[in-house]
Amino acid sequence: MNRLTVAISDMKVTKDPGVFLVTHSLGPCIGLIAYDPTIRAAGLLHFQLPTAKGHEARAQQNPHMFADTGIPLLFKAMEKLGSKKDRLQVSMFGGASMLADDKIFKIGVQNTRASKKILWQLCINVINEDTGGKTSRTVGIETDTGRIRLQKEGQAHIYG
Repeated sequence: MNRLTVAISDMKVTKDPGVFLVTHSLGPCIGLIAYDPTIRAAGLLHFQLPTAKGHEARAQQNPHMFADTGIPLLFKAMEKLGSKKDRLQVSMFGGASMLADDKIFKIGVQNTRASKKILWQLCINVINEDTGGKTSRTVGIETDTGRIRLQKEGQAHIYG
């Protein structure tokens, strides 16, 4: 299987067979996966922050860094591959509280809430979710099957 790594503040979409889209080090960041089982297209967004407000220059440089700019781009990219919004299976991972200063900023919680709000506004339901806690995650999806693999606390979890 061909591994395609999605970096922090990055997004990739594909409908190439035999691809495993994967992202690592999801702490407070969110890994949002979209999958269309009809055309076997998968997309993975790894964003860091909930909103581009106040960071407009950074958002123009890299819109995948933020939930409010990255999530719509994920769905547009999936649509360009031939996906239909009503067929998408969306999964969300990350949003951990890992930093000592997380009591003040709560970036993981903010990222999770921002994701849910944006998805709600787009009328998209999350079918798999593993967010919160205090540990990082690695997550990936196989384009052929839509099977999601989550690695957390030394344990593997399979969805789909």
